[in-house]
Amino acid sequence: MECTDKISCNILVAMLVNHGVKEAVISPGSRNAPMVVALSRCPSIKTTVVVDERSAAFIALGKSAISASPVALLCTSGTAVLNYAPAVAEAYYRQIPLIVISADRPMEWIDQDDSQTLRQYEALAHYVKRSYNIPADCREDNMQWYVNRVANDALICAVSGRKAPVHINLQLDEPLNGMTSKMPERWLSRTITQVSPASVLPESEKMSLAGRIVKASGVLVIAGFHDPDPRLSEALQRLTRCGNVAVMTERIANLIAPNDMFVDMIDSTLSSMTDEEKASMRPEIVITLGGAIVSRFIKQYLRNAGVKEHWHVGMTEATIDCLRSLTMNVNMPATEFFEEIAGALDVVKVRESDYAAAWRRYAKRGAMLHDRYVDMQPWCDLTAMKRVFTSIPAGWNVQLSNGTTVRYAQLFCPLHDNRFDCNRGVSGIDGSVSTAVGASTVYQGVTLLVSGDMSVQYDIGALAAPCITPRFKMIVLCNGGGGIFRFVKSTSRLPELDEYFVVNRDFPLAKLADAYGFRYFEAASTEQFDSCFGDFISEQSKPCILALITPGELSGTILTRYFKIKESECQ
Repeated sequence: MECTDKISCNILVAMLVNHGVKEAVISPGSRNAPMVVALSRCPSIKTTVVVDERSAAFIALGKSAISASPVALLCTSGTAVLNYAPAVAEAYYRQIPLIVISADRPMEWIDQDDSQTLRQYEALAHYVKRSYNIPADCREDNMQWYVNRVANDALICAVSGRKAPVHINLQLDEPLNGMTSKMPERWLSRTITQVSPASVLPESEKMSLAGRIVKASGVLVIAGFHDPDPRLSEALQRLTRCGNVAVMTERIANLIAPNDMFVDMIDSTLSSMTDEEKASMRPEIVITLGGAIVSRFIKQYLRNAGVKEHWHVGMTEATIDCLRSLTMNVNMPATEFFEEIAGALDVVKVRESDYAAAWRRYAKRGAMLHDRYVDMQPWCDLTAMKRVFTSIPAGWNVQLSNGTTVRYAQLFCPLHDNRFDCNRGVSGIDGSVSTAVGASTVYQGVTLLVSGDMSVQYDIGALAAPCITPRFKMIVLCNGGGGIFRFVKSTSRLPELDEYFVVNRDFPLAKLADAYGFRYFEAASTEQFDSCFGDFISEQSKPCILALITPGELSGTILTRYFKIKESECQ
């Protein structure tokens, strides 16, 4: 079969296939036409065409996050690659292996006032593991070897160690529409593999760490965002057999344990404790795993607690000292580390301690106060989110936008073991819809996005993506703009709050839903929610949107008061 005569494109696509890349998200252009042809004629790679490069990159991020596989991104020359930056930065901090490919003019035309040219090589250097620049002239065998080597290196680099994006800048000269059936078979087939031995703690180190855990008066394990991992959940459950070890998990940590073994409502627990109670529960050792922690309560508590030891576990390239108390960086996957430590604790005498049980008692009390307070409130963000998070059907994946929704998710326990994801690598509101759309294309069940209205407005173009199916659903919290600014200390009392931060503008969501082919539902009260939610979840012919209309100012006040509740206030 004929394909583009740009040999570099054919070699690069062959290497994508050989390294297991099964999806590519393409934004159309002229300079990238040869690469588009090579991808479109490759039956092993499923292609999705998205015009807006910013949205395209987040869609690729969503695909890669849920499939746990690298996804390729392709754009044309000029500013197109710069539009990838927000999603690539998010992917870098979430450790998601995007293969970013930007078409470019030959290097001799850069900075020569030719159209659609800028300095593309290393344009994303701060947010990729490695940048590559492939020359335009690849007719000679030596240059074809070079392309093959570079492609192999990029694809190995992206998925090895700490996973992250890589950027391949592909120079292409005119004519761009040439075709050929002659291919350099050697460089289309030569694939370099890498063997990475499993991470194993030396026996002496493992027993030493286990001994320090056993001797500590209190050990607090805290999990930030993480993919679902039954092995890790099991290892952490084994750790809690030590009475002095307590495990706290955030909703997007996706770690499940029976019988309330883990403290999974961190904010509710800590906000209901007195300063004296917090002081009495100060851990001697803190062990963190996963990505960035959402809860400001646990971060503030531990930053001021005077922790003796803080271990961070995970594949990192930086010294992560978020709690200002780091004493040890364990550079190995969390699953392997905790399995080894749990195994070591099985053969040593563990100390009797009430530490973990005490945390569970505080969590139980916090949950009781939470239920009592929420049940007293009128229709608002808090009560609407209670209805949402306690009504999500089994088997649905949940995507959360940043701002208030990811924080509300911290406050409620779903009825089922749903997977929760959020762009917490950089924690921006941009790209939440696109990421959820991408995630929905690789998950065969329903994907639900729960988002605030400002985040949806920011990324509304994602609803035009051609890959949206009826398995994609959205719940939009319409509280009149940036609800988070109504309760964060830095903005909540400023006279500029409404005009410059909340930015309450008319958002014609019903009309937009109709324009993009979504079925639209709306609820402005508990009764309306209960009336329409059944139809919302059962709709199978169209993607759908449920708008929750809530009073913004009242919602901010109620949430602010929520974090000040103590036992005496709810009696």
